[in-house]
Amino acid sequence: MKPKATLKQIAKELNVSVSTVSKALSNSPEISEPTKIKIQEFAKLKNYKPNNVAINLKNRSTKTIGVIIPNILNPFFAKVFSGIEKMANEKGYNVITCISNESLKKEIHTMDMLSNGTIDGFILSISEETQKEQEFKHFKETISEGVPIVMFDRISDEVNCDKVIVDDFDSSVSAVNHLIKLKCKNIALVSSIDNLSVGKLRAQGYVKALNDNDLPINKDLIIRTDNPDEFDFKMQELLDKHKIDAVFALDEHTSTMAMKLAIKKGIKIPEDLQVIGFADGVWSRRMTPSLSTISQHGVEIGEEAARLLIEKLESKEEEYTYTTTVIKTELRQRDSTKKL
Repeated sequence: MKPKATLKQIAKELNVSVSTVSKALSNSPEISEPTKIKIQEFAKLKNYKPNNVAINLKNRSTKTIGVIIPNILNPFFAKVFSGIEKMANEKGYNVITCISNESLKKEIHTMDMLSNGTIDGFILSISEETQKEQEFKHFKETISEGVPIVMFDRISDEVNCDKVIVDDFDSSVSAVNHLIKLKCKNIALVSSIDNLSVGKLRAQGYVKALNDNDLPINKDLIIRTDNPDEFDFKMQELLDKHKIDAVFALDEHTSTMAMKLAIKKGIKIPEDLQVIGFADGVWSRRMTPSLSTISQHGVEIGEEAARLLIEKLESKEEEYTYTTTVIKTELRQRDSTKKL
């Protein structure tokens, strides 16, 4: 079957705006007759079929939100999605969910596919590859075409849109301060998300807490990588070569693997080694001992992101001020840390 063209594709091939193509195909008097004929004939050649949802896009009448999640296996993103769906349902909106699988190419393809009129706006967290490549053009183009975006967790300061984040820096400072209050002095920092904005902020919080308490920054106790397999090897090496009394882990993989490798080596938790991690899935509670974690309140993040997007979609204001909402985290103390 011959593939159907989109408004975006026609506009790109004819080097005109999406708005010009849309007006020409709806026979608008604003477009000159030669341009109109050229666009209409090209659209016919390319098997373009008008999308009734797209026709109503200007009026925001699809009542559908597109959600792009980087990794569905991460419990945090699953919680955020449940919050988005809860708020959307309450406000009478449907939700279409896509997974970028941490791929820039898939993220771009998904946005191209949905922004042609299927949805009114996007809620998304940026893929790992997008952050690594620092490629944000597709977000800016989508916004310029009148489709609003709300970013959560992984964001870009280069993109002007509403954002919902957690206090990654401050919560890291608090978590490391908590370990210091528990008499820990040789605190390892471990991360397998070093190419993500949240990973960098959490690492900065660790450094700030040590500096504030006049503790030295020992680079031998820091593992920062974006490769989980590489982390496993380096963590084993760290445990073999260095004496540590605490681990501050910046993601779920490093949180659980640091504990597993330590237990396998015969290290007692929390007697000899205390662990706090950015992870709050079911495994954190089911591990033995259970893992003390920084809870990111994923459901609350999702609800706030959906509220912001729907508020913008239904706003009558032509000028809109973009906001960044910070959701406070919570340190949940379990059995991997001692009691104060």
